[in-house]
Amino acid sequence: MTTRALFRDDAYLTRCDASITRIDAEGIHLDQTVFYPLGGGQAGDAGTLTLADGARIEIAETRKAKFEGATPDDAVHVPAAGQDALLARLAAGERVSAEIDWTRRYRHMRLHTASHLMCAVLPYPVDGCSITADYARLDFATVEPIEREFVEQRLAELVGGAHRVATEWITDDEMQQRPELVRTMSVKPPMGLGRVRLLRIDSVDLQPCGGTHVRNTQEIGVLRVAKLEKKSARTRRLVLELAS
Repeated sequence: MTTRALFRDDAYLTRCDASITRIDAEGIHLDQTVFYPLGGGQAGDAGTLTLADGARIEIAETRKAKFEGATPDDAVHVPAAGQDALLARLAAGERVSAEIDWTRRYRHMRLHTASHLMCAVLPYPVDGCSITADYARLDFATVEPIEREFVEQRLAELVGGAHRVATEWITDDEMQQRPELVRTMSVKPPMGLGRVRLLRIDSVDLQPCGGTHVRNTQEIGVLRVAKLEKKSARTRRLVLELAS
């Protein structure tokens, strides 16, 4: 059974009720989840699974499942260490309440949306990215110099412009016919389920992305360039941080 990825349609959902479908060496699998699994440069969610009797299992991270036949939406919830006795009680079919660490996730959403703004500010291919609760790192394939002041000013303008952020869907075939939408060299579009999710920031950016984002650029807040360096002869690395 494929995990129903609730965060695809609503990144602001913080909890859901779910049933355990399997427990294996990877971790805990659910029939549906609000937990985003590591992928596309964005870190996986942490949080808790609460059992019917109130016992809580701490989830350290979430990853894409690797069992045979797994789809891109199948997620595995990885328990934090030291919970063996509690985990031994679990069985397939058991109901749980899954809840993410919202403070951590919301920072992911703000910084991931900021990374899309970066693609509008600097129109170069992206050769690597990482989105965490502390920073967004993007490596741009360019030999051109990048000015910190210019980047921060343009980002402030785009954030303050209160641009609407929304998702759209196209088929896998349509995605293959529109290669110009792909900005990343190292991360392939989230294909394999028959359709591809696009993120549109009105009047700013449109590209395939399976991550979580805010609804309006104004939610991102103040950004600062924490690091700007020449990673290689043809790559420039830029690291963004939230001011608060």
